[in-house]
Amino acid sequence: MSESKAVVMQGAAAEPTYLKIEGLWKAFGDFLALKDISLEIAQGEFICFLGPSGCGKTTLLRAVAGLDPQTRGTIWQGGRDISELPASQRDYGIVFQSYALFPNLTVERNIAFGLENTRRPRAEIAARVRELLDLVGLPDQARKYPAQLSGGQQQRIALARAIAINPGLLLLDEPLSALDAKVRVHLRHEIKELQRKLGVTTIMVTHDQEEALSMADRIVVMNHGVIEQIGTPTEIYRQPATLFVADFIGETNRVATTYSDGAVTIGDAVLQTHAVGLANGAPVTMAVRPEDVLPHASADGAAPRPNHLDVRIEAMEFLGSYWRTHLTSPALGDTPLFANFSMNAVRRFGLSAGASLTVELPAERVLVFPRGGEDG
Repeated sequence: MSESKAVVMQGAAAEPTYLKIEGLWKAFGDFLALKDISLEIAQGEFICFLGPSGCGKTTLLRAVAGLDPQTRGTIWQGGRDISELPASQRDYGIVFQSYALFPNLTVERNIAFGLENTRRPRAEIAARVRELLDLVGLPDQARKYPAQLSGGQQQRIALARAIAINPGLLLLDEPLSALDAKVRVHLRHEIKELQRKLGVTTIMVTHDQEEALSMADRIVVMNHGVIEQIGTPTEIYRQPATLFVADFIGETNRVATTYSDGAVTIGDAVLQTHAVGLANGAPVTMAVRPEDVLPHASADGAAPRPNHLDVRIEAMEFLGSYWRTHLTSPALGDTPLFANFSMNAVRRFGLSAGASLTVELPAERVLVFPRGGEDG
C-alpha cells in the first residue's frame, strides 16, 4: 500500500461501507481542485470534510451530489455506481449555507416541495410535514414564510426539507456558518442528535475545527485538493499525521530543529520524543500544543529531569477558561514557548508575570514532523 493510500485508510470505519469514492480527480481548466481522492464512508456515519478555503472540500461534496461532476474517478452509493448519474437521480438531501428556502412558499410548502414531486397523496404529505416540524422543534411555524423566521429557524426548516424524502445520504454545505456563535453551538448539537436518531449517513463541509471536532464520527482533513488525514476527532487532534493537520486543528508551538536518537535539540534543551521512522540528523519541525506544557513547582537546585525546563513567565493573558502564558527559558535561547494554564494551576502555583517555574513537555506530546511538510 502506498503512503498516500495509507493516509486515506487511517481510521477506516468498521461498519459496512455505504459511500465509496475511488481515484477522484476534478480539474477546472489547468487547475486541479481534487487530486486522486479515495475514501470510504460507513452506513450511518457522520463525516466532516474540514480544511481552509480552497482546499477542495466543497468541490468534493458537489461531486458526490452530482452538482459539479468529477473529471475522472468513481463514486459508489449503497453498492450502486452513481458516478455518471445526474443530480436528480441520486439519493441524497442537501442543506446549503444560504438555506435556499423558497421565499414565496410557506414553511409547510417548503418542506413538502420534494414530497410533492413524488406524487404522494396529500394526506400523507401533510402528515409527513407535521412529523418533520415536530422533529426539528417548530410545530407552530407551518404557516409562516421564511422571512418571518430567524436564521436558526430557517436552517432547521432547510434540514427538515432535506430529510423529508428519507434520503440515503444527507449533505450539509457549511450549514451553520451564517449563524451567530450561540445559535451555532446550539444547532450543531441538535443536528448531531437528529442525525443519530435518523441513522442517516451524513457528510458536512466546514472550515470550523470546533464544529468538526464536536460533531463528526470521523474527520477528513483536506489541503490543496488532497486528503491529509482521516481519523476520529481524538486521533486527528492527538495524533496529527502532518504538520499541516497539527497546525490547522488547534494551536501549536513549532520550532525548526533536527532529530537524533529519539530526541530534538532546541538551544541547550534536549527533548525526548516518541517519534519514530526518522533518520539521525534529519531536519524536522517540533510541535507542542500549549495545553501540553505542564506546570510544576520551581526545581531550583534539583537534578535535571528529562523534558523539564526552568522558565520565566513574561506575560499572561486571561481567556476565560484558561490563561495563555508567554514563557522564556535560557535553555531555549531566543525560542519563546506558549502554554495554556488552567485557573486551578494558576492559583495552585501562584503564577503571575515575572514568576519562575518548571514546566514539563511530555515525550509523548512532543510531535515531530519532517521539515518541508509545513504546508501539508
